[in-house]
Amino acid sequence: MTAAVFYKLLAIFLTVGVGWVAGRLRWLDSGADARDPARVLGNAAFTIFVPALLFRTTARLDFAALPWRIIAAFFVPAVLYALAVYVWQRRRAQPDTTPAAPAARMVTASFGNSVQLGIPMATALFGEPGLAIHITLVSLHALILLTLPTVLVEMDLARAQPGPRDIAATLRSTVRNTLVHPVVLPVVAGIAWNLAGLPLPAVLDETLAALGSAVVPVCLVLIGLSLAYYGVQGQWRGALQLSALKLVVLPAVVVAIAHWGFGLADLPLAVVVLMAALPTGSNALIFAQRYDTGATEATAAIVVSTLLFVLSASAWLGVLTLLG
Repeated sequence: MTAAVFYKLLAIFLTVGVGWVAGRLRWLDSGADARDPARVLGNAAFTIFVPALLFRTTARLDFAALPWRIIAAFFVPAVLYALAVYVWQRRRAQPDTTPAAPAARMVTASFGNSVQLGIPMATALFGEPGLAIHITLVSLHALILLTLPTVLVEMDLARAQPGPRDIAATLRSTVRNTLVHPVVLPVVAGIAWNLAGLPLPAVLDETLAALGSAVVPVCLVLIGLSLAYYGVQGQWRGALQLSALKLVVLPAVVVAIAHWGFGLADLPLAVVVLMAALPTGSNALIFAQRYDTGATEATAAIVVSTLLFVLSASAWLGVLTLLG
């Protein structure tokens, strides 16, 4: 663990701590009738800041220059793993489990902290060549690993509607709710803008960049607020289970398929494996809040996986050393 990565971890926990203090001291409360500040902040992140970041990222992507073999070596196993987690969670769901719970746990077990921790880690360990590969994966990270669970959760919610099921109506509802969504809509709009060959006007680009830059601090403060308002009592077992999936199982699947399936080695293999080994990202919490399920479990998993990452990252660096 390099000093740069350690300081970044410390900065993350300090920022979360600011949110926790604000929640404990009720700095954001404005009276007995005030709405839940943590939920308000989560809604702001999900409907304003994250969409701005996603649209700007996809609108500016140079698809022709992307290293598709490396991208496939990460996202093929990551998607297969995420789908397996989703199927497992659906099969073990209790009758009183909310329809959105399997997809929410899928996000918690698969979506990594690729920006605020991943970028400094890639820079410290792999330098500019490794950072370039990492940034490429980051540019598609939310596009793929948030869009997929969004489609699945909207299908589950449509199926759970009471009354006789009209397959055509269910399909229309799923498509509409999936497309008109704070994650999917900006991605689709950004890709359309990109394919049309339109440059982003300077003022629009600056506005989107300013909004997108707020995602990291807002989400970290949101984690602290959630810890203060909701606590994590009774969530440790689920948090440890999801953390184990994220820190151990996902990178194991990625290293196996990327190395022996796609033939990756050396720097590209190291970058994709460490990308998979990152702890759960804060988008898991805002996804859970969006669908009103498992917010406390997601919060606990973010904290636990980030703490355990100090040990798991060292172990995966050792595995990569054995692989040459």
